[in-house]
Amino acid sequence: MNELKTILLAEDNPQDVELTIEALSEYNLANNIISVSDGVEAMDYLTYKGKFKKRTKGNPAVLLLDIKMPRMDGIEVLEAVRKNEKLKTLPVVMLTSSREEPDLKKCYALGVNAFVVKPVDFREFIEAVKHIGIFWAILNEQPSVN
Repeated sequence: MNELKTILLAEDNPQDVELTIEALSEYNLANNIISVSDGVEAMDYLTYKGKFKKRTKGNPAVLLLDIKMPRMDGIEVLEAVRKNEKLKTLPVVMLTSSREEPDLKKCYALGVNAFVVKPVDFREFIEAVKHIGIFWAILNEQPSVN
């Protein structure tokens, strides 16, 4: 089994952040979550800028990304990640309330690994996030980044 790596959560809704952390904590992943509230902060984390300039080197196990965020939305982040040589293999999961077909098509065209619509039901949301965390943070094997 892989050693636990960081999960980067880019989500501007504090309630969804809290629910996501709660769901992941059931598998002791919560202490490995970095939560940012918009796409600019997500890119700062991934590219070691701003308050993340001195963070530990290495990509997170997965980027959980909301679409509708201020300053830089999730689709713009996905596009920037896929254009960056050091980030292009980073698993990105859209965890969003958007059911819009153009968003889905755009995300897959840009190379998203999964597109998960947030369930409205609390229990279903918790279960969905747990499964995402287990797969991407523990089970998924990634190539090493040079």
